[in-house]
Amino acid sequence: MAGVDFGPRATKELLRQYGVIAKKQLGQNFLIDARVLDGIVAAVNADDHTVALEVGPGLGALTTQLAERARQVVAIEKDETLRPLLGGVLAGQGNVELVFADCLKVDIETLVSPFLQEDDDLVFAANLPYYVTTPILFAVLESKLPLRRAVVMVQREVADRMVAAPGGKDYGVLSVGVQYRGAVQRLFVVPPSAFLPQPGVESAVVLIDCEHRPPLRAPDEETFFRVVRAAFSTRRKTLENALAGGLGIAKLEAADLIRRAGLNPSARAEALSIEDFVRLAEQMGP
Repeated sequence: MAGVDFGPRATKELLRQYGVIAKKQLGQNFLIDARVLDGIVAAVNADDHTVALEVGPGLGALTTQLAERARQVVAIEKDETLRPLLGGVLAGQGNVELVFADCLKVDIETLVSPFLQEDDDLVFAANLPYYVTTPILFAVLESKLPLRRAVVMVQREVADRMVAAPGGKDYGVLSVGVQYRGAVQRLFVVPPSAFLPQPGVESAVVLIDCEHRPPLRAPDEETFFRVVRAAFSTRRKTLENALAGGLGIAKLEAADLIRRAGLNPSARAEALSIEDFVRLAEQMGP
């Protein structure tokens, strides 16, 4: 169905036509602002060498735009009741693989890998449900897929945490986890009026450039993230106390590994850079 209008009136009519009601429990807020959609599409920058992975296509507003530009789109939708609507909206789009499943319960690599060719760019594009943003984001970022970039719409306060620098109140596990995997940039803020139904908070579109990651890499990423989670487990405590409690080790042992990493045991986790956490993880061993 080429040239589908996803403006406010047309979206209401589309919902009425297919008997679809937005499900609050699935975090469904459908995008109805063409300017926001254009901004996301521009950031994705898809071409005929692009494979686009989309989680939560909803009514297909972004999906149709991606299909017009990318060589292949793989869209994963949890809500089975949207099958007739998406079937109609995406009719004739032969380059869209539509999968109805919970993306947290399927093997994303197995779904996407068969569509990848040697010279393809893999991008992740999604309007992520607020209630499950972090699990979905990390499921994609932690996969073995050769991801080049991700363009995601999230709750504004989540975006603030994703881009936060060391030393600020928003800097935490999410900041380190995302920035470890790429250069992160908040592109623009999206008002509630851009959605149907309107959410109670602002959103923001974030770009993660996975080709520009921090140069210092952890030799064992499982250990790295275990250290990060432990360090932030009690934000008001010193690094020494946080690691001792979070890792289940003695305070003297925690202080020793912190010093071996060239850090101060009295520091707090929010003051550490990604490189600092890498050095800490190196002292832990695998």
